Amino acid sequence: MRENAAPPVDPRPPATTAHQGHDEHGGAPARRHPLPLRLAGAAVHAYTALGSVLALLVVLAAFEGEAITALWLGLAALWIDGTDGMLARRARVKETIPWFDGSLLDNIVDYLTYVFAPIVLLWTTGALSHSWVGWLLAALPLLASSYQFCRVDAKTDDHTFLGFPSYWNVVAFYAVVLDLSQVVVAVVLVVCSVLVFVPVRYLYPSRTEALWPVSMGLTVVWLVTYAVLLLQYPDPHPVVVVLSFAYVVYYLAFSGWLTARAAHRRRRAARTA
Repeated sequence: MRENAAPPVDPRPPATTAHQGHDEHGGAPARRHPLPLRLAGAAVHAYTALGSVLALLVVLAAFEGEAITALWLGLAALWIDGTDGMLARRARVKETIPWFDGSLLDNIVDYLTYVFAPIVLLWTTGALSHSWVGWLLAALPLLASSYQFCRVDAKTDDHTFLGFPSYWNVVAFYAVVLDLSQVVVAVVLVVCSVLVFVPVRYLYPSRTEALWPVSMGLTVVWLVTYAVLLLQYPDPHPVVVVLSFAYVVYYLAFSGWLTARAAHRRRRAARTA
């Protein structure tokens, strides 16, 4: 071989930057998280997905006439939804499993447990009349919440919900344990369906920073009253009912304050602009 002849060509393809420990755009070295942390992230997503199974069980219990069983399952779904976000942040799922959209999974499960299954329960318990009026009333929350769950601003930057946050499971809970009339249920469904489209900010108990310890403490108390009322069914104690509704009053009042505070900030920002 001559001294300055071209070196032989390696037939193998050159190693990609990704194989060299960099991202595909040649950026900083890709960070590989420990296997236990990645498994923890996957477990959190599975924990969230379990809510879809609970939604199915709620529907089955509803059709079997087991309304209280359905509400116990709804309480389990509430617990999962209230804790999976905290677990996801601790497991850093966005870093460890970046290709999986946990927010989309959460929305799918929430629609099933907060919207679809509760409306089925209202139908099977007779809280909705089995007529064209009942069909229309059942359709309103399903359609309104379909819109809300697709809004990109449904959750604000300061961790509040924009528009009524589709708490149809709470509506179904009170409709059953307090044996609300069809007229009352109809009014609540119509009003809350309209409120989905009204830009009022609502408390996000596990995320809203203002008065977080108070809100979380009261939320836990409300969950306890939820369980107690189920145990006392069909004769709920008036004190427990009052405690339960006290949280609802706090929730609505605090949400009004959050809305007023946000409006004040917008006006102040407009004056200084």
